[in-house]
Amino acid sequence: MDLRNRTLGEFIIENQSSFKYSTGELSKLINAIRLAAKVVNHEVNKAGLVDILGASGDINVQGEGQQKLDVLANEKFIQTLKNREIVCGIASEEEEGFITINSNDKNHQNKYVVLIDPLDGSSNIDVNVSVGTIFSIYRRITPVGTPVTMEDFLQPGINQVAAGYIIYGTSTMLVYTTGDGVNGFTLNPAIGTFYLSHPDMKFPETGRIYSINEGNYVHFPQGVKNYIKYCQKEEDDRPYTSRYIGSLVSDFHRNMIKGGIYMYPKSSIASNGKLRLLYECNPVAFLAEQANGKATDGHGRILEIKPSELHQRVPFFCGSKKMVDKVMEFIAEQ
Repeated sequence: MDLRNRTLGEFIIENQSSFKYSTGELSKLINAIRLAAKVVNHEVNKAGLVDILGASGDINVQGEGQQKLDVLANEKFIQTLKNREIVCGIASEEEEGFITINSNDKNHQNKYVVLIDPLDGSSNIDVNVSVGTIFSIYRRITPVGTPVTMEDFLQPGINQVAAGYIIYGTSTMLVYTTGDGVNGFTLNPAIGTFYLSHPDMKFPETGRIYSINEGNYVHFPQGVKNYIKYCQKEEDDRPYTSRYIGSLVSDFHRNMIKGGIYMYPKSSIASNGKLRLLYECNPVAFLAEQANGKATDGHGRILEIKPSELHQRVPFFCGSKKMVDKVMEFIAEQ
């Protein structure tokens, strides 16, 4: 059987036994995310035709201006997850605190919490450049049947049971892992079905692409500056190619396929970096490690960081193993 003929629904059912908590709940949860992704994809594809471009006029908890599609994507994912009644809590990059589901129902036996960045790279919306959604799934720590607490969300990334992203680009793809490799599914818009298009995705051991906002070069630590100069030097297989979209999902997706490294270091204008540990770094790091890649804050493994707050930011280096190891060498020297 051609693997690429398999739908996402069929793939989830066929591989449910490989998941150590195979009760069917996780499958329903992935299916809920699939449904919300199709709804958001439909709205993204209407941008420019209806009034969903531009800023909403609101400021989110990060102190950043929200785009209209930020708000819409946030509402659609939260609404879909709530309606399916399969999670006990949700945390979103767009919300100040977490959302408790059915906290007064003692028969509520749901075991999973979801953390989500509803629309990554939303500053690219108005110029028709790829954006995405990132999600992360954990089993709750507190007793089933009780309201979730902050403890359920502030778990290290190694506790993730699933993570993934949806990229809304030239085609719409859902890429995810449950700890048994990474697989990508492409949406057939004619019939609204995701098909397995990228089975067992892997980072090449090394690559020739580095992704970083070089406009902030003067603010970077010296070790990162030295690595950028290394990438630009004419020697061996270098210089490397600089490619930076400004959407983590898009940059990561390209680098995973072609080989490369994504970097968002700390700087003199962002002492902890800019990316959020729980909504961006942990799920992307989980995917990277499952795809033969590596993710670090420049000193240690991203997935071993114990979060201290819901919207915590950390420096982030992620991609092909040899490239991540090399930038860590430069950082260590300084």
